[in-house]
Amino acid sequence: MTTLNELRAAGARQREALFGSDNPVPAGLAHLLDEAAHGGIWSRPGLPIEDRMICTLGALAVFPRLLALRRHIGAALDLGLTPLTLREVLIQAGLYAGFSAAEETLALTEEICTARGLALPPDPDDDVTLDELSRRGHERMESLHGERSKDGYAAPSNKVAGALYGLAIQYGYGVIWFRPGLTPRQRALLAVAAFTALRLPEQIRRFGHSALNVGATRTEVVEAVVQTAPASGFPPALNGLVALGADFLG
Repeated sequence: MTTLNELRAAGARQREALFGSDNPVPAGLAHLLDEAAHGGIWSRPGLPIEDRMICTLGALAVFPRLLALRRHIGAALDLGLTPLTLREVLIQAGLYAGFSAAEETLALTEEICTARGLALPPDPDDDVTLDELSRRGHERMESLHGERSKDGYAAPSNKVAGALYGLAIQYGYGVIWFRPGLTPRQRALLAVAAFTALRLPEQIRRFGHSALNVGATRTEVVEAVVQTAPASGFPPALNGLVALGADFLG
C-alpha cells in the first residue's frame, strides 16, 4: 500500500526529471503538485511521457496560461520535442481556442527557443486551390471520423452550421492535419486534451473515438483526458471521461 510520503517522493522525482531541481513552487501547493499531479498523473502508465507533454501543452494553450506554459515549453524541449512540434501543438490548440490565443503562445515559444539558440522553422508553403483544400479536408475528415463526420454541427443538412463549417474543413482538416511536426495519432490525442480543457463534450467524444482510427489505443485516449486534470481542472477531466462513454474501455 503506497503512503502519501512515498507518492510525494515519487512525484518529486518526476517533477525534477521534467523541470530540474531549480523549479520553485508556490507555498502551499508543493505537496499537491508532487502527490496528485506528478506522482498521481504524470507517473501513470498508458501514455508515453512525450505525449503526456503534448496533451498538457494543449490544455494550457487554449486559455492560455502563460506562466505554466513557459515552464512546460522548456521541459518539452528538454524531453526532445522539437520547436516544430511545439509550434504545431500551439497552432492546433489555437484553431480550437482562437488564433488570438496562438499569437500569445507562439510569441512565448519563439522567446524561449531564441534564448536557447533554436530557430522556429518557416511556415509551410502550401500553394493549392481552395477547391483542393476542401477536397482533401473532406477526405481527411471522413477517414478520421467515418460516419461521425456527418453528425451534429457537421451534418450536411445543417445549413446554419454550414455557414462556417466549410471553412473549418478547409483549414482544420485540409491544412492543419497535413502540416508536418505531429503525427495524426498525436493530433487526435491533442484534440481530445484541448477539447477537455475547453469543456466541449461532443468534440471529446467525436475525437476520442476517432483517435482509434489513427493508431491511438483506448487507454491512450483515456490518459489524454486524465493528463489535463492538473492543467485545466479535475472536474472538466472527469466530465471528459464521461463524454467518452462508460463502455469506452470495454
